Amino acid sequence: MTQLVVSEVFGPTVQGEGPSLGRRTGFVRLGRCNLACTWCDTAYTWDWSRYDPAVELRKLDVDEVVRQVDAMDVPMVVVTGGEPLLQQSALIDLLPRLKPRRIEVETAGTLAPRPELVELVDQWNVSPKLANSGNPAERRHKPDVLRAFEATGRAVFKFVAEGPAELDEIAAFGVSPVWVMPQGTTPDTVRDGLARLADAVIARGWNLTTRLHVEVWGDRRGV
Repeated sequence: MTQLVVSEVFGPTVQGEGPSLGRRTGFVRLGRCNLACTWCDTAYTWDWSRYDPAVELRKLDVDEVVRQVDAMDVPMVVVTGGEPLLQQSALIDLLPRLKPRRIEVETAGTLAPRPELVELVDQWNVSPKLANSGNPAERRHKPDVLRAFEATGRAVFKFVAEGPAELDEIAAFGVSPVWVMPQGTTPDTVRDGLARLADAVIARGWNLTTRLHVEVWGDRRGV
């Protein structure tokens, strides 16, 4: 039986970011990551200097993940992390079992998707990391991988920005469509970030997204 390394499975809730903002969904959050963002709000999936993997992660059979999602009675599933594409083989087994729900996968865009996985995903929420993440450029920016996602015709590119000064850095990635989101884990910091970014993002012809789950529930897990 195929197994996944899982952090948490939760819902029903709503998608808090990007073009599917507010849609009713369930989340499958996988463990482990190949990056180490300084502002990461899910560091419990990978940062073993601060968290205990024996507590935070568990192996679940695909059947058990499907059972938990079925119990939510949701029309959409978001697979996130951590970095889900570290577990592509298991996702190829899982995702057909979650159809006909809409399936979105959230990724940092550093690992190319296998062709058989591409066909199972309705939307790729690709979030390339800027210098503000603290990751070296050679680890976080993989132009060939970003082109592969763009070629699927199913990718959106969501960047975490702290202010308008970072928008030139986003433009240099040369991808589209672009969504810009403020960094923040409290309602006040998210709203302040939106206010700083809105005019400049709109002027560039890009899209702006809040973090709806933070505005509603703050920095709580599992919502």
